[in-house]
Amino acid sequence: MEPMEAAMPTRTVRTIVAQQTAVTVASKTSVEAAARLMKKKNIGALMVVDDGKLVGIFTERDALFRVLAENRDPRTTRVATVMTPDPRSVHPDKPFGSALFMMYEGGFRHVPVVENGRPLGMVSARDALGPELEEFGAEMLHREHIAQILA
Repeated sequence: MEPMEAAMPTRTVRTIVAQQTAVTVASKTSVEAAARLMKKKNIGALMVVDDGKLVGIFTERDALFRVLAENRDPRTTRVATVMTPDPRSVHPDKPFGSALFMMYEGGFRHVPVVENGRPLGMVSARDALGPELEEFGAEMLHREHIAQILA
């Protein structure tokens, strides 16, 4: 097994969210404000937090399917009415592989990271691309180098 393959499933969720600042909104936030924050932060999901506790998750898909497709006004629609309430979450000391498995089984792409009831950040399917993209890039460079030698 290549070193990158061995590292991916066993790195902890904490290592992924360590550099993150948890991006959250209150449930009373308008969908418009939530969408603007997602655009500003270049993220696909927000943790919805009331009184320091995770109460839901609001994603791009929620905005598309539950707001736009339902012809709701994003200025007046509150996140609370279109979020996914009580989302599954992962403890930061779990291996990232368990979060990926949770995403696969549940059919979603974002998992809030929660410790002692406090949201720390979010992991996404995109986080799995980091090591794999590095490995792919290294492999492509290696193949180019071999092709130049053989040419």
